[in-house]
Amino acid sequence: MILYEYPFNERLRTYLRLEQLFRRLGELIPRAHPLDHHYALVTIFEIMDVAARADLKSDVLKDLERNKQQLDSYRGNPSISQDVLDGVIGQIDHCFAALNAQHGKAGHALSENDWLMSIRSRVGIPGGTCGFDLPAYYAWQHHAPEQRQQDLEGWTSHLAPLAESVFVLLKMLRDSGMPQRVAADHGQFQQTLPQGRTFQLLRLRIDPDLGLIPEISGNRLIVSVRLMRPDATGKLQSCTDDAAFELTLCA
Repeated sequence: MILYEYPFNERLRTYLRLEQLFRRLGELIPRAHPLDHHYALVTIFEIMDVAARADLKSDVLKDLERNKQQLDSYRGNPSISQDVLDGVIGQIDHCFAALNAQHGKAGHALSENDWLMSIRSRVGIPGGTCGFDLPAYYAWQHHAPEQRQQDLEGWTSHLAPLAESVFVLLKMLRDSGMPQRVAADHGQFQQTLPQGRTFQLLRLRIDPDLGLIPEISGNRLIVSVRLMRPDATGKLQSCTDDAAFELTLCA
């Protein structure tokens, strides 16, 4: 099954972008090839660009506090394991304390590293990190893989509190939804959203054997899915067949 996710607000779009970048970084650092570590650095710079939004840290802290307050309201509920509840709240407290202890925006300490910033300034230029442009960076790429990995892990440690906080928030959000099996008549599906709840994320799972690609749109009142099928040139065409998929709305 292929999972598609559609965020309903800009804050969640930012969280999903950060999650993708952090996961990519986690894949690249353990590898040994200098090219993988080059793109690991590029990913760090992308994370810094996304995290440069002035209110991002404040948004994450507010969301952590809001989730903690909601979980606190479940204390004493006999249908909920208090040990599990304490563990999740403890994880939120840890994320809040670590992120709140950081001064400035996420990755601010990295922006004071002149060597890293010299690379960052040339990454956006096609071929801008060639050896004759950045000989010090070229020499670093010839260090032992273990040394490069150690350097990368040291730099990413400044981003770890943000990464852990985003992962926790997205996991809790995804866990809040209940999947339902729905059908698209002639390739079209619409659902009116219940009033009184503010949904933040739509998750759609579809069988890849169907060869269909969903185009999703939505707001606080309604969600719409149009199923498309690529033609021989890769251009998407509307599908007129009936098809089923799994839909989850997360609040």
